Amino acid sequence: MAFRDIVGHRRLVNLLGRAIANGSLPPSLIFAGPDGVGKRLMALSVAEALNCLEPVIDERPPRQDACGTCRSCGKIARRVHPDVLLVEPDEKDSIKIDPIREVTGHLAYRPAEGRVRVIVVDQADLLEPPAQNALLKTLEEPPSRNVWILVTSRPAELFDTIRSRCCQLRFGPLSAGDIAGALANRHGVPAAEARASAALAVGSMGRALAAGGGALSEARAVATAVLIETAGSTEPRLRLAAAGALLQGAGKKGKARENKTPAADRSAVALRLRALAALLRDMSVMSTRAAETELVNLDLRPDLESLARSYDPDRLTRAFSAVGRAIAALERNNASPKIVADWLALQL
Repeated sequence: MAFRDIVGHRRLVNLLGRAIANGSLPPSLIFAGPDGVGKRLMALSVAEALNCLEPVIDERPPRQDACGTCRSCGKIARRVHPDVLLVEPDEKDSIKIDPIREVTGHLAYRPAEGRVRVIVVDQADLLEPPAQNALLKTLEEPPSRNVWILVTSRPAELFDTIRSRCCQLRFGPLSAGDIAGALANRHGVPAAEARASAALAVGSMGRALAAGGGALSEARAVATAVLIETAGSTEPRLRLAAAGALLQGAGKKGKARENKTPAADRSAVALRLRALAALLRDMSVMSTRAAETELVNLDLRPDLESLARSYDPDRLTRAFSAVGRAIAALERNNASPKIVADWLALQL
């Protein structure tokens, strides 16, 4: 993928394009930031720009990009270029020393086809200590015509000595507008669904794509039903019954309930909670009489208008805060989805 096709991150795109054009790209980099924002894609874009046979040069300021169509770009896009090496975690979610040794064995030789060999270590925070030590030896005396890019959402898990030898670039969350535009223009998602997916994605293109289609529709339907059930009821028993809706069917993959895992449970419930947050946000927008174009769930306006009559500004604020705490408990603390759902239902 060429730099120009990357969603968002314009500052980093320009920085990397200038460094490649000027021949000043560091031999080792860390791309750090939240999951799903395009760090790995950016790393592969660097590989394309470095090895493109017909690079595109912008003169002011000088920036280099890949053409995206030559033989080299095509091989990198298909992950078959001999000089673009991708190291990924194994089935046990770790990167052991052997893949690092295998890659470093290539470094004594010139690149086979390209100008520069690029080694991308995806989820580099999963490198085991022996693998990090092996990598450190290479970073201390990096061979010429080789570039290492460590992609991670948790750079603190890397040795201090590794971080000190790499230039670290920070990737922030994508804007909802960038995500919605990419979903609509590149993936053919209807505008209303694209806006809703972007709102639930919390800055992650990967999360927006995962939330598309049936998963998103189901999450919004569950969230709407929960708010309707809790809006006019103060009875704890009825509220806890509403919490059950947040859990029902969570984590299933089609009809294969046997594939359900605790992580899948938390992910599915978190998606429904983000749908709840988006609905509460829209209700708050409606209370300010803002333009309807500001609504994320514009297609659900009739339900939102009905719900808004049961939620005064203070209650909306408390509910939105409670949903945020519930999402954090699921995603950061691995809390039990049932405990989180029961607690939240009593707060709405």
